[in-house]
Amino acid sequence: MERAEFERLVADALDAIPDEFGAYLQNVAVVIEDEPSPAVLRQLGLDPRRDTLFGLYQGVPLAARPHDFAGRLPDRITIFAGPLLRRFRTPAELRHQVCSTVIHEIAHFFGLDDAHIRRLGY
Repeated sequence: MERAEFERLVADALDAIPDEFGAYLQNVAVVIEDEPSPAVLRQLGLDPRRDTLFGLYQGVPLAARPHDFAGRLPDRITIFAGPLLRRFRTPAELRHQVCSTVIHEIAHFFGLDDAHIRRLGY
């Protein structure tokens, strides 16, 4: 898949976010990288030789921000194209997982932990 096609999948996933949630995402940068670095994987307690990562939220979750939280760099959601492209071979599977990954990382922005997100199906 060409990079532009993958970017379109991520953009489509973001466009599908309901407006009442999307309004909170104005100071969140969504970027696409090819691969998570081994250092990032280790920092998350993952083994770079056998574990993979589809997405990563970095920032201060909305629910944990103090009332005077302003003037900070944007939070960041990174979507890792390589692991997604290797794992999901059909266009339908890939589209579904990109959407799930984007929603999963946005859920972290709103303060949900992995267990809660999994219970929601993401």
